[in-house]
Amino acid sequence: MTRTGHLTRRTLLAATALSVMATGAFAQGAQPQEVKVGLLVPLSGLYARPGTVMKMGAEMAVDHINAAGGIKALNGAKLKLVVLDSGDTTEKAKNAAQRMVAQETDLVAATGAYLSSFTLAATEVTERAQLPMLTLSYSDLITDRGFHYVFQTSATAASQARQALPLIMKLAEDASGKRPKTVAIITDNTGASIASVKPMREGLLKELGLELVMDETFTPPLSDATPLVQKVRSTRPDLLFFLPTVISDAKLVLEKMNEFGLGQGKIPTISFGIAIAEPDILQTISPELLQGVLTCVGSWATKGHEALIKELNVRYKEPWMTQNAISTYGDMWVIKDALEKAGKADKVAVADALRTMDAGPSKYYPGGIIKFDEKGRRVNAEMTVVQWQSGIPVTVFPKSLAVAEPFWPKR
Repeated sequence: MTRTGHLTRRTLLAATALSVMATGAFAQGAQPQEVKVGLLVPLSGLYARPGTVMKMGAEMAVDHINAAGGIKALNGAKLKLVVLDSGDTTEKAKNAAQRMVAQETDLVAATGAYLSSFTLAATEVTERAQLPMLTLSYSDLITDRGFHYVFQTSATAASQARQALPLIMKLAEDASGKRPKTVAIITDNTGASIASVKPMREGLLKELGLELVMDETFTPPLSDATPLVQKVRSTRPDLLFFLPTVISDAKLVLEKMNEFGLGQGKIPTISFGIAIAEPDILQTISPELLQGVLTCVGSWATKGHEALIKELNVRYKEPWMTQNAISTYGDMWVIKDALEKAGKADKVAVADALRTMDAGPSKYYPGGIIKFDEKGRRVNAEMTVVQWQSGIPVTVFPKSLAVAEPFWPKR
């Protein structure tokens, strides 16, 4: 080979080496064009409706975040929502979580999975995968297991009960001139419902001077509410705590109470969770039967969310914004904030950022603080009390976020 040939070959090798080095350097410094976040919610079966509304909230948030410039710390990388159906059983939820971590290995965080029972099962999987999981689910057990990758954005069920009961007692006393003395409980056996009534059964009612005269637990969906309502009629409590998670169960009990002459405020009814305030309930039950019913929820569209409520209505024809939409919307912004803080699309770094967060998009959560304690619970998380008034469930507490004054149904 001639000297010229050697030089040409040497020049080509050098150029190739420089090209490889340059490509490697570019790859090391490159930022992702999109960052995947997961949404694990029921989109089939008994709980498909609330899961669909959670998807609406997540889609709106991702669109808003991307339109505002994406993740600025990652050179404007856009969020990409990866949606998985958790189904309507704990086994399906766990299987969906396993598919999520196996197939979507580049997820940086996720949110879900509606029912506390589903979230308890799913987070067993996400914890092992070190995938940070935000949840609006209420059960205290979710963050009582020593996990490091679970972040609960709603007030826990026990906390909500302790916050709500003194408020309800005062509302009743101010409106009627006397304190309630007896109470009945009808609850389904899902995780959040059981967790909500647990402190009541274990001393909270007694602390407030309330006698528990009826305590019934059922498995959803109900086929017949008659036996439950007959017990309500025979005990005639001053208050009824009714905790369904399925709209059809709420409908059956409220209609049966009206049939037995107990509806329309004759026995003030208080719920926990959103099943009794879902828009779909109006398709099968009249607003008159719902008038005055209170429910305590982790979050709700409140004063200051008017633009979001309007967009949800225009885009998805939703008449109001429930916890499922507003909380999931907020969760996406929390993940966005964690990514900005982490500075890289890495799930462990995002989890570290969540643990040290002390600000964030707090306007989407009652209590106004996005900070998590060592268990993963949001610090000083407040709850929202919603009341049916003239065919619409409106926020009546806390006062700073309320859009209407509460009233106590006349017996």
